Amino acid sequence: MSVAESVKKLISLVENGKFLDAIQQFYAEGASMQENNAPPRVGLPALLENERKFLTTVKFSVSRAESFVVDGNRAAINWIFEFTDPKGQKRRLDEVAYQVWQDGKIIRERFYYDPAQPQ
Repeated sequence: MSVAESVKKLISLVENGKFLDAIQQFYAEGASMQENNAPPRVGLPALLENERKFLTTVKFSVSRAESFVVDGNRAAINWIFEFTDPKGQKRRLDEVAYQVWQDGKIIRERFYYDPAQPQ
């Protein structure tokens, strides 16, 4: 499967609220995820644990890819997420996920967004 085909399948899972399935299927065992300039989380178990914790604190109403591009083994997805936070406030996050793929899996991903925007 090409990187473009994998990205499309990843997008479909996320848009259908299957965040953990997307991570399990498309992230390498030693993958890293990084929020802006924060230290990266490393390893599939850490990525899944972080996502599980996050999903217990919010309720998503919209998860969609506004657009995406693929160039060789690199991809960028412009995600739009709308969710309700633990205090009941509705939030919107517009971010770009920059990914490096190897052997059909994401090995490195970094999210770029304005940290003030969900407020």
